[in-house]
Amino acid sequence: MDLKEALTVAIDYEHRVRDHYARGAEALLDPKAKKVFETLAREEQGHVGYLESRLDEWQARGHFESPELPTLLPSGTWIEAARARLASLPAGSATGSELDLLKTALELERTTSAFYRSLVDTLPAGQRELFARFLAIEEGHLAIVQAEIDAVAGHGHWFDFQEFSLEAS
Repeated sequence: MDLKEALTVAIDYEHRVRDHYARGAEALLDPKAKKVFETLAREEQGHVGYLESRLDEWQARGHFESPELPTLLPSGTWIEAARARLASLPAGSATGSELDLLKTALELERTTSAFYRSLVDTLPAGQRELFARFLAIEEGHLAIVQAEIDAVAGHGHWFDFQEFSLEAS
């Protein structure tokens, strides 16, 4: 896969994930659950914009700069610590549709992460760094979604983010 195709496919993946989170935010009634999905939708929209700007630059100039890709979310280490705290809380509750939204999100994040991992493994050295940053961020999304599934499954409160804020510290 060449860089133009990699960017185009990555944009498609990001659109799918963003659209899922946006639809979920509209469908959810719980304000905390809604906030999680809205935050992740904004994060994914930022990815779309970033990738589109890299593709535009590539098409116009034959190369592109890789400015830092910001994230709205905390580090993976922080997410894992928050997940451990959630696991010690009493069981939460959620509707089947809320759990279904999370399970779909988890599968989308896994698929997207696998795609980025394949790019990091196969693209030339000068091109893989861009996708390595996306891989790290998507793995953070995986951890957040999995933590929420664990909470819904009885390991903590449903989207109770008193200690588990989605805003970066």
